[in-house]
Amino acid sequence: MPNCLAQFCSAALIAFALAVGSPVAPAHAEGAKPAVASAAGVIAVPSGYGMIETVERLKKDIATKGIQFFGEVDQGALAAVSGVPGVKPSVLLMFGNPPLGTQFVGGRQQSGLDWPVRMLVYLEAPGQVMIAWTDFDWIARRHGLTGLDAQLKMANEVAASIASAAARK
Repeated sequence: MPNCLAQFCSAALIAFALAVGSPVAPAHAEGAKPAVASAAGVIAVPSGYGMIETVERLKKDIATKGIQFFGEVDQGALAAVSGVPGVKPSVLLMFGNPPLGTQFVGGRQQSGLDWPVRMLVYLEAPGQVMIAWTDFDWIARRHGLTGLDAQLKMANEVAASIASAAARK
C-alpha cells in the first residue's frame, strides 16, 4: 500500500509540473546539442519562415535525406473543422528511418509510442513560428532504453539537422 501511495504522489507531482507548464527551452539546431526542457523533453527552435514555408522546407529536407515520410496532420485545420475555437495553426509531421527507429521499439515495445519521429510546426505568436520535437535521450530515459547510445546520438543529430532546414539563423 505505501508503494502505491508513493507512485500516486509521484504521478501527481509530474502531472502538476506538466500542467503548470515549464517553459520549453529554445535550442540551436546547428550542430551543438540543443537545450532541453527537463520536465517534458521537448526541444524547440524558432523558424526563420512562415508556417507553410517551414513545413515545406522540413518535408523537402526529410525527402532529400531519404527518410521515410509517413504523413502530416494539420491540427489547426482539424480544430477549425471541429468547431474548436482558439487553436493556433500547427502541423504535425511524422517521419522516420525504420532500420533505426525499430531498434528502439525492439529495446522496449512501448517506445513505439514515440516512433515514428514527430516534429511539430506551430505558431507561438504572430510572426513567431516554432519547430519542436522530443529529445531522443529523454525518450530513452522514459522507456528505460539502454545500449543504444550511437543510435540515439544519430537520431538527435538528424532531427536537429532537419529542423535547421527552416530554423532561424
